[in-house]
Amino acid sequence: MGKRRAGRELLRSLSKKQKKHLREFGEEHPFYDKVFACCFLGCYCCCCLHLCFPFQSEDSDKSSKESDSETEVEQVSGYHKLLATLKTSPESEEEEDESESEEAEESEAEMDSEGSQESGEGEEGEEDKNDVPEEEEGTTDTAEQMLSQEQADGIDTSCDPHHGIIEEFTDVKHESEFSLETNFMEEESGDCNAGRRDSNPFKQHMDKELEEKEIEKMSTFAKTSSQSQWPRLGQVIFSSTLEKHKTLKANKEVDVKQLHLHKPLESTWPKVNKQLLSAVDKPIDSSFTPLQRELFCIMNTYRDLFYPERNALTNGEEIRHAYCLHALNHVLKANAQVLSNNAKRRDRKPGTDTDDHRDQGLTRPKVLMIVPFRECALRIVHIFISLLEVNDKKKIDVSNKKRFKGEFGSDPEEKPPNLKRPEDYEAVFAGNIDDHFRIGVAILQKSMRLYAPFYSSDIIIASPLGIRTVIGAEGEKKRDFDFLSSIEILIIDQADIYLMQNWEHVLHLMKHMNLLPLDSHGVDFSRVRILNLNNWSKYYRQTLLFSALQDPQINSVFNKCCFNYVGQVAVRNVPLTGSISHVVVQLPHVFRRLEADSVTSVIDGRFQFFIDKVLPEYRDAIMSHTLIYVPSYFDYVRLRNYFKKEDLNFTHICEYTKKAAVCRARRFFLKGEKQFLLFTERFHFYKRYTIKGIRNLIFYELPTYSHFYSEICNMLKATDNGVDATWTCTVLYSKYDAQKLAAVVGIDRTAQMLQSKKNVHLFVTGEN
Repeated sequence: MGKRRAGRELLRSLSKKQKKHLREFGEEHPFYDKVFACCFLGCYCCCCLHLCFPFQSEDSDKSSKESDSETEVEQVSGYHKLLATLKTSPESEEEEDESESEEAEESEAEMDSEGSQESGEGEEGEEDKNDVPEEEEGTTDTAEQMLSQEQADGIDTSCDPHHGIIEEFTDVKHESEFSLETNFMEEESGDCNAGRRDSNPFKQHMDKELEEKEIEKMSTFAKTSSQSQWPRLGQVIFSSTLEKHKTLKANKEVDVKQLHLHKPLESTWPKVNKQLLSAVDKPIDSSFTPLQRELFCIMNTYRDLFYPERNALTNGEEIRHAYCLHALNHVLKANAQVLSNNAKRRDRKPGTDTDDHRDQGLTRPKVLMIVPFRECALRIVHIFISLLEVNDKKKIDVSNKKRFKGEFGSDPEEKPPNLKRPEDYEAVFAGNIDDHFRIGVAILQKSMRLYAPFYSSDIIIASPLGIRTVIGAEGEKKRDFDFLSSIEILIIDQADIYLMQNWEHVLHLMKHMNLLPLDSHGVDFSRVRILNLNNWSKYYRQTLLFSALQDPQINSVFNKCCFNYVGQVAVRNVPLTGSISHVVVQLPHVFRRLEADSVTSVIDGRFQFFIDKVLPEYRDAIMSHTLIYVPSYFDYVRLRNYFKKEDLNFTHICEYTKKAAVCRARRFFLKGEKQFLLFTERFHFYKRYTIKGIRNLIFYELPTYSHFYSEICNMLKATDNGVDATWTCTVLYSKYDAQKLAAVVGIDRTAQMLQSKKNVHLFVTGEN
C-alpha cells in the first residue's frame, strides 16, 4: 500500500501535459517551447530512442515493451522519480521559469537588454538540471481518472493523440460497404477492361512472373548502371540487376490519356493540379509541371525512385501531388481488378474451378506513405478527395471526415511564436506538427473511409514513430506487422526530417517490410498472387524516396533495402557553388582535415583531433565568445563531459534544454561570462534562434543541412559591436564527409580539398 500511495502522490505532482506524455509513451515534439522532454528510460519517442540508445537496438527494443503497454496508475517509473528529485520546490521554481520563459516569447532583439526579467543567474549545475522535462500547472486528477471520465461521457478516444496509446479504429457500420470480397464493379466507374490492355503499366508490373533463377541473380549479382541527362531532373542514374533495360527518356509532352490512368483521374487530375501550373508550363502541357512530368514518367514504370532535391518552399507540393496521383491510380486499378473478378466468379457455372483470378496479396494494404507530421497526412487526404470528386455535383462519401479534421487539423487557438523565422522553417513546420500518428484509408469506387482498420485499408498514412509503435519489438506480446506483408508501393517523403527525429524508426520499418504474415487474417488463398505465396513481394515493391539532401544513411536505405526487379532510378546532381556563397559577412574560413582509417574510427578521431589541436588554440581568454556547433548529440554529450572535467568556462544548449536555461545560456554567452557555447544542430533545426555575441565559430562537424552553415556564419553580424572584432571560423572534416563538404564549398573545391592533406583557408567577402 505504501508503494501505491507514493505512486499516486508522484502522479499528482505531474502537470496535465506530463500525464498526457506518460500515456502516449512518447515525447512531445521538440518544436514546442513549453515542454522540452527528455526520456531517460528508452521510450519510443523520435528524439529519445535516437539519443539514448543509438546503436543498441536490443536495448531499445526491450525498453519499447514497457512503453507499448497501457501505463497503470500504481506503477511509478524511474522517469517520475527523477522528476520528483529535481523539483524540491515546484511552486517557486514554476514562477521563476514562467517569468524567464516569457522573455523567449518576445523579440530576440531584447536578449541583450540589461532589464532582463530573469530571476537569478543559475550556475552550470542548474543548467544541467534544466535539460529535463519542465512542469506546468495542472489538475490533481490522474491521467487514468481523466480518461475514464471522458469515456463515461461518451467521448471517442480510440485514436485521439491526446489520450495515450493509439488503438486502431474499427468501423463495424461500414465494414461490409468497403469490403472487396462482397462488392462488384459498377459499370459507370470505368476501367473494367483497363486491366486487359497490354500496355497498362500496372498489369505489366504485377503480372510479370519471375523465375527462381532471376530471384537468385538479384540476390547475388551486382547491379549494372547507366546514366542520362534529363531537362529538369538533371543527372539520372538507372540501375538494375536483371537484363539491361532500355534507358528511359524524358517525355517533353505528356498526354493524360496515354498514361493509362484510372478513368475518373483523367478528368480530375488537370483540375486538381491546375493551381501548381505556371504560365510558362501551360503552353507545353496543361496537366503536369516539368518536374511532375519527369517524376511521374519514372513512377509510372514502377521503378524505385530517389529524388534528393525536395524543397518545402518550391517543389514540395508538386512532388506530393505527383505521388498521390500515382498511389491512388494504383489502388483504384488494383481494386477494379478485384471487383471485376468478383463478378466473373459470381457468374461462373457451378462446379467450374479456375486459377485465373489471382489478384490479391496476403493482406489488403497496398500503399504505405511515411510522412513526418499530421499536416502532411491532412494534405494527402485532401488531394485524394479532390482527385476522386469528378465534379461539384458528384461528391464522394467520406466516412469520419469531421473527426479527421479535428485530429489532423491545426488548433486555431494555438498562436505561433511571435518570432521571425526563415521561410523554409515556416514551410516545414506549418500546421499540425505532431509526429505520432497513423491512419488507414479504404477506397472503393465512389466512397472513402478514414480510420479504417489496417487489414481493411488500401492506403496507410503514418509517421515513423506511429508505425514503430505498432510494429513493436521482439519479445513484446502486443505487436503487429502482418499488414506490411503485401505493400506494393512504399512512399517515404521528407526523409531528411527523420534524421532530425529518429532514423532508427525508419530502419526498423524497413526490416519488417514484406515479410510473410503470422496469421491468415481471413484471406482467400485461391485469390492470392503466386508472387506473394512465394514470399517475393519485396521484389515487386516500388519505393519512392524523397529528401531535401543526399545523406549516407538515406543512400544506404535506397541501395540496400530496395529490391525492385524493374530497377532503381536515382537523381545525382552535384552542387557547383555550395552554401558558403550565401555567407554575407567577411569571414576567414579554415577547413582542417583529420585523418581516419574507417567510418567507425572517425568519431574517436575527430574528438581526439579537437582536444589535441583545435581546443588549445581557443583556451586563451582572448578567444572568447566561441560557439561550437555540434551536429551529433552523442558528440555533444562527450564534449560537455570533457569540458566539465577540464573545468572550462562554458555553457551549453541542446534540444532538451528548457526555455529558461536557454535564455540564461544566451545571455551569459552574449555578455562574455561564458567563454564557450556548445550548440547542437537539432536545437537549431527546431528553433532557429539567433545567437548573439559570436566572434569565433567552430564546426565540430559539417552540418547535415548545407544552408545551416551560412545561417550560423551570418549570426556574427547580429552583434552590434562585432565590426571591431576579429572573427574566425574553423571547420573539421574528413574524407568521409565528401557529400556534406560539396554542399558547403562546391564540387570543384571539394575535389581539391580531398586530394590535398593540408588545411584549406578560404576568405568570403560576402559577394562570392
